Amino acid sequence: MQNALKRDYIGLMRKLILIKHASPLVIPGKPSGEWKLSEKGRESCGPLAEVVRAFEPAVMVTSEEPKARETGEIIAAKLGVPTETAADLHEHDRSNVPHMRSGEFISHMELLFRRPDERVLGRESADEALTRFEDAVDGVLEKHPAGNVAIVSHGTVIALFVAEYGGGKGFELWRQLGLPSVVVMSIPEMRVEKVVERI
Repeated sequence: MQNALKRDYIGLMRKLILIKHASPLVIPGKPSGEWKLSEKGRESCGPLAEVVRAFEPAVMVTSEEPKARETGEIIAAKLGVPTETAADLHEHDRSNVPHMRSGEFISHMELLFRRPDERVLGRESADEALTRFEDAVDGVLEKHPAGNVAIVSHGTVIALFVAEYGGGKGFELWRQLGLPSVVVMSIPEMRVEKVVERI
């Protein structure tokens, strides 16, 4: 009887599948929030869909940014699940930050994670971005109270969220998560169950 109850309990446990979008076509001088997927990014969505398939998402919810929306739409089509966008799942707001060399950008990002209560880069502090993203995730989960939920979003906010729930150090997570990548968490505990850093 205990085993049967355990099986039933496990069957009721839900998963939050956080997906970092596939690689975009970088256009210097154009805000990153407007970038679309590159050809390489679109191609990687096939293998990404197969990774996500194992976690049986019931719905695919994406950020409103084109690269995240396109990633989610391709995966959802391959898996045969509905897709939608939701507000406030977008990346840490860096819309006022000019395009930087890679090393310079990484240095600024390290500072963002080290001083989360300060606006050291862009229009949001790390804490502000986390609060906004966390509220948006809560809203998605309330709207979809059954089944596993996949959210396609962005590296900084995903790293901040996962770190908030004890899944590692934010800056290190941000460096580790590739384009695309997947973090699977339990609901409601938000315990990290699996990280796929590269696909």
